Amino acid sequence: MKLSNGVEIPSPGFGTYKIPDGAVCTDSVCEAVKAGYRHIDTAAVYANERSVGEGIRQCGVPRSELFVTSKVWNTERGYDKTLRAFDKTLSDLGLEYLDLYLIHWPANAMQFGDGADALNLDTWKALERLYSEKLVRSIGLSNFYTAHMTPLLASANVCPHVDQIEYHPGLLQQETVELCRSHDILVEAWSPLGRGHLLADEVLARIGERHSKTPAQLLLRWCVQNGVLPLVKSVHTERILENFDIFDFTLSDEEMAEMAAMPDYRYGSHPDTAAF
Repeated sequence: MKLSNGVEIPSPGFGTYKIPDGAVCTDSVCEAVKAGYRHIDTAAVYANERSVGEGIRQCGVPRSELFVTSKVWNTERGYDKTLRAFDKTLSDLGLEYLDLYLIHWPANAMQFGDGADALNLDTWKALERLYSEKLVRSIGLSNFYTAHMTPLLASANVCPHVDQIEYHPGLLQQETVELCRSHDILVEAWSPLGRGHLLADEVLARIGERHSKTPAQLLLRWCVQNGVLPLVKSVHTERILENFDIFDFTLSDEEMAEMAAMPDYRYGSHPDTAAF
């Protein structure tokens, strides 16, 4: 896929959430790259950036061919703290630059009252500086919905290139997705498999029989056909391979609609009520 600034971003991405720091994480990154992934997503709060960086160094593919994302955590919001957090992330990863840096969660009114929007903008200004200094090739948001994004867009000098949100059948996030598309902001999907809860749905079993594909492959393909970049995580080689094998079939319009109509459910926190 291509971002609004012309940077190409590989799809799907390999997520590293809840992969513990150490050999399992390093090996998983290597296995993902071996399977064909070129996009690795991590975050400071995952506490595994050192191992992700080691996987990048060991994988056998040049750094220039990989797309690496990380995120600034909530405790480090604000201009100066964000810049320091970025320096630590870059050091922990052992890299000279990032391909994408995100604000992990918006400051919300529940925690910060009338100061939430200003704090988000202050954090964003730090990302704009990193972008202008070419320490990052693109910058974006994570878990920002319309209410959080609209005031930021009104004051930003650089429009976000990405918004990473929980997105899957049952959580279509139409208002936020439409706002992103109106500003040429790429939507990335975290938990595109509904944290595994969607895999047993009978709709997917029925559609999967027609295509000889697994429920996970259907869910990832559904994202891709909606123009959304899925981020998927596994530490098992067979699943890593399975999750990348989504480009040899196409879901029909009817199948896409049937999946979109699956029951509504949110598996992660809502940005307005996140207290962390």
